[in-house]
Amino acid sequence: MTNAAPTISLVIATYNWPEALELCLLSVLCQEKMPDEILIADDGSGPATKELIERFKKISPVHIQHIWHPDEGFNLAQIRNKATVAAMGKYIIQIDGDLILHRCFIKDHWMAAKPGHFIAGSRVILTKQFSEKIFRTKAITVSIFQKGINNRFNGIHSGYWGHVASLFVKTRNTINIRGCNMSFWKNDFLAVNGYNENYTGWGREDTDLVFRFYNSGLQRTYFKLRGIVFHLWHKEADRSGLIKNDSILEETALTKAKRTTKGADQYI
Repeated sequence: MTNAAPTISLVIATYNWPEALELCLLSVLCQEKMPDEILIADDGSGPATKELIERFKKISPVHIQHIWHPDEGFNLAQIRNKATVAAMGKYIIQIDGDLILHRCFIKDHWMAAKPGHFIAGSRVILTKQFSEKIFRTKAITVSIFQKGINNRFNGIHSGYWGHVASLFVKTRNTINIRGCNMSFWKNDFLAVNGYNENYTGWGREDTDLVFRFYNSGLQRTYFKLRGIVFHLWHKEADRSGLIKNDSILEETALTKAKRTTKGADQYI
């Protein structure tokens, strides 16, 4: 964490799954450290999601802003750009609305934030049966000792040992980059022009962002044992657009691009 603690904006992406978003927001309200604001990046959800957000606005101790655009297909890159530009915080923590957050999640990202670095964390995968149970009970405290967890190691939490490990382990990989658990300085995001909106349909837009972070000289903070999220089960998204998206990513890698031409600056 920097000497002057950054203001934090939590950006939550969602699309037509208010049941999952409710659990996510409940876990946000139970954080040891709250963000300074919450922005819901809504890729065209219907009225049920708006009604849920309005309900949480009344009980949240911090401001919630609903950033919405019409449903014109999978446009996650675009709605994340719009929400991040609208954010007031200097530091952005980005998640998806189908996650339950460990109670130290915001605190972990906040403590690890430092200039010249970004964070790409991992996730714990919950089974279909366990997820269905959580939906029934709305029990947002998840233990790695419960049944229904596929990768328990990702759920082991230790803020102290996670920090120690980050002092010795350095990484520049892009393996399993997950936009559902990332954080970065807003100025760094704007410097690379945010997400490349040429990506439509599922996949690769988050890896493209990380490539441009690296090309701009940023370093990735090793983030095991911290920033834990539990991913609720759902059917896999349509991946028919991956061939096109892979070709865009290949161009970014080959040209060592630092900025995208179709990005966040449209909304400034």
